[in-house]
Amino acid sequence: MCGIAGVARRDPQGVDTNILLRMIAALRHRGPDGYGVFTGPQVGLGHARLSIIDVAGGAQPLTNEDGRIAITFNGEIFNYIELRQELVAAGHTFRTRSDTEVLVHGYEQWGHAVLDRLNGQFAFAIYDGRDRSVFLARDRFGIRPLFHAMRGGDLWFASEAKALFAGGEVDAAPDLPGLDEVFTFWAARAPRTVFRGVSQLEPGTFAVWQDGALRISRYYQLQYPEAVAEPADTLERLDSLMRSGVELQMRSDVPVGGYLSGGLDSSITCALAAGLSPFALRSFSVSFDDPRFDESAFQRLVAAELKSVHSVQTISQTEIGEVFPDVIWHTETPVVRTAPAPMYLLSRLTARQGVKVVLTGEGADEVFLGYDLFKETVVRQFCLRQPASTLRPQLFDRLYPYLLQEGQGGGEMWRRFFIEAGPVSDPLFSHLPRFGLTSRIKDAYSESTRASLTGFDAMGELRDALPSEFSKWSALNRAAYLEMTTLLSGYLLSSQGERMGMAHSVEGRFPFLDHRLFEFAAALPTRSKLRGLREKDVLRRWAAPILPESVGSRPKQPYRAPDVPAFFHPGQAEYVDEMLSEAEVTRIGLFDVRAVSGLIRRCRAGKATGFRENQALVAILSTQLWHSRFFGRREAHAALPLGGADVVLCEA
Repeated sequence: MCGIAGVARRDPQGVDTNILLRMIAALRHRGPDGYGVFTGPQVGLGHARLSIIDVAGGAQPLTNEDGRIAITFNGEIFNYIELRQELVAAGHTFRTRSDTEVLVHGYEQWGHAVLDRLNGQFAFAIYDGRDRSVFLARDRFGIRPLFHAMRGGDLWFASEAKALFAGGEVDAAPDLPGLDEVFTFWAARAPRTVFRGVSQLEPGTFAVWQDGALRISRYYQLQYPEAVAEPADTLERLDSLMRSGVELQMRSDVPVGGYLSGGLDSSITCALAAGLSPFALRSFSVSFDDPRFDESAFQRLVAAELKSVHSVQTISQTEIGEVFPDVIWHTETPVVRTAPAPMYLLSRLTARQGVKVVLTGEGADEVFLGYDLFKETVVRQFCLRQPASTLRPQLFDRLYPYLLQEGQGGGEMWRRFFIEAGPVSDPLFSHLPRFGLTSRIKDAYSESTRASLTGFDAMGELRDALPSEFSKWSALNRAAYLEMTTLLSGYLLSSQGERMGMAHSVEGRFPFLDHRLFEFAAALPTRSKLRGLREKDVLRRWAAPILPESVGSRPKQPYRAPDVPAFFHPGQAEYVDEMLSEAEVTRIGLFDVRAVSGLIRRCRAGKATGFRENQALVAILSTQLWHSRFFGRREAHAALPLGGADVVLCEA
């Protein structure tokens, strides 16, 4: 894992090395092990390195033999050994053992079609001096980030938006439609971001810059060719895919650990990793001092079964509030939950224990229909067949017993929230309750914010962007697609995942997002994955022999963290009052002062206990922090010293 940055000039005026060194300085948390630059008359590339593959020889930027093709690469190509063998057979000569050089020669051999051959998680830029073009690409599911901006025909790109701003020619300004999408979907939908004039390359796409123009193409599209019946060899094929996927993602020249939540997915990845590791697996967990969120008993059970060397980060409400400003600096976007903060603390623990790479269970719920949202979709359809029934809505009690225990939900609330959320005919049917609840944050918008958003319809744009095949898929597969393309890539893999790991130079790997496994699961009947109200059925059947029965059969416990209580308690952080003060809310101007003041009074009185108010508080506070950090004062990044670079290259 690394940080990449670069500039491509329409006119051959050269690229100032100090620009690249400032951009890389803004990304040093992603790559503390080294850095380098490549410059030419029109293009400059920068790289901050986290050394994982070919520690001694894999420094970047890296070129081909004649120096005409150069790359800056962030991520991992897991099948690089097999691709290298194929390229050697085709006559290519290698100077390193790195997966980066496989990309260089793969591009020479296959051009843009190299993307179809990659099994990995990646974002990279390749400069081709033969036609003076820049080739940008991002992995299929959007695991690794890639931001870009065009200024007068010049292309700027980087792993994080803050590096674009550090270059000095891309100004930071808020994008209100992007914010509105955060307060609808939990994240801005690519290519939109929360920064005006800054885009993110969509998952599964590539872009080619040449002569001052940027052209974007798609190389991978999610498809759901659902079978009528489950194939007889399903468990055997699943076994092969799971084991080969984890084995590929264990490839590393440094130790690989695992995040262990105590749930099914992370327990599977850790169990398979433990069987492949030559040493005792290092596993890491978060536990909470609030028992409503804690899963430590199951974590200890799995760790003992695997004989892993287990480390635990216990999370208090106080700690969440303390690190929250740093969390927002790394997410680069407002959030609606505090859930990224414990992951930030977990990655800090992991780094302090000397581990750079961890496997996680992220992606399994989207691929194997594990979330309550999928069950919710089935139950809502069932209820709407007899909308007058009072018995059918009681099924929601089985889905959300923890909400009933906390005094939320039940009865008429289920009807209003689930049954009346929208018609089955709406393409967004499965997600309407969530989108509607999150959108209540907008009740706190200021008049000027509302006026600026006149005519913008986040959900309408999403409906218009759905693929032509969408209407032909089953309701559950439509829900899975929406979950993959809104929540997973924009929030779970970014704000809650990649950004929190890379804040402390920890690379997350996601075996459940091996594209071969996704394509296998997408072709299964949905009842193989959601059987009645039993989520991830086929995965549970396969995993039964390798996990403790109490873990393999336990119902999914959603990952949650304290929201309002993290900021309102004795000894709360000083910034909370400052950021939520009437003066600061007025100065920034995005939210209505009276609405914010009323919410704060309820928070202080302990009355803000529902999802709506918890989301609103986190959204408003994180937005105030985000705005203050990115627009209130310009972050100064001194250029790294050129003399300290591992690589300094000039175009041949």
